[in-house]
Amino acid sequence: MRSEFYPALNMLSDGVSEFTFSGLYLFRDSYDYKASRIDGQTYLVSGVKNGERFFFSPCCVPSNEVLAELFKTHSYLKNMAESQCNKERLRLEAAAYEVSEDRDNFDYIYERKALAELSGKTYHKKRNLVNAFINSYTYEQKPLNKTTVGDAIAVLEAWHEEKGIKGDYAAAKEALDLYDILGMRGAVYYVDGRAAGYALGEPIAKARMFAVHFEKAIGEYKGIYQFINQAFAQTLPNHFRHVNREQDLGDEGLRQAKMTYRPCGFVKKFRVKPKSGQA
Repeated sequence: MRSEFYPALNMLSDGVSEFTFSGLYLFRDSYDYKASRIDGQTYLVSGVKNGERFFFSPCCVPSNEVLAELFKTHSYLKNMAESQCNKERLRLEAAAYEVSEDRDNFDYIYERKALAELSGKTYHKKRNLVNAFINSYTYEQKPLNKTTVGDAIAVLEAWHEEKGIKGDYAAAKEALDLYDILGMRGAVYYVDGRAAGYALGEPIAKARMFAVHFEKAIGEYKGIYQFINQAFAQTLPNHFRHVNREQDLGDEGLRQAKMTYRPCGFVKKFRVKPKSGQA
């Protein structure tokens, strides 16, 4: 379905990080995604999280008739974009649906230039960590390609062993195996001649924004994540005004970490479900 989904999703302007073909394909097993088409209306993706079945329609919100059928077998509509909410909220609420912000799934947006420069008092601590890394190690950055992808996979395997958790390992591994086919780009980072980290993502929001989907490193190198964050932002072309570093999923530690980089905004997402007593 790539030839059909890719151009449609690529033209979406909001920048919802999940609404890319690679995002849907790589996490198809994690959420048991099923893709379908509603003739004359939109594409539909159905999934399961925590035992509840949800759906989302990236390109437009289905008609009331279609929604009524979907809510017979699904608990909620997930990831409605802000532009869709602005257009459809009154219609949905009039049809007895509850529309609410899904803060745990907001994507964090940063100015690419700010991440690349880390200037000013705001980034003092981040700058210190990057400088400590630079002064402690001999490092090198190479683009992700056929000659370096094996090194990125080695980093992922080391990260997986170090963390001892499943996490997004399966999706990250497949992303490296298929990065070229999926239209993703990235960089591999070497410390003292050893592959030690990588970043991988893709353009979204009509190529005005770059979404970093995967960022892995070997934790023994202090400051390496801060270094990769800055170094990768520096490699992105200037036409990418913003970097999307995805959501925190309600993890307080991750939320605090993302906030320390001072996001310039969020890609807001909304959840829709029947009002109590209406299901």
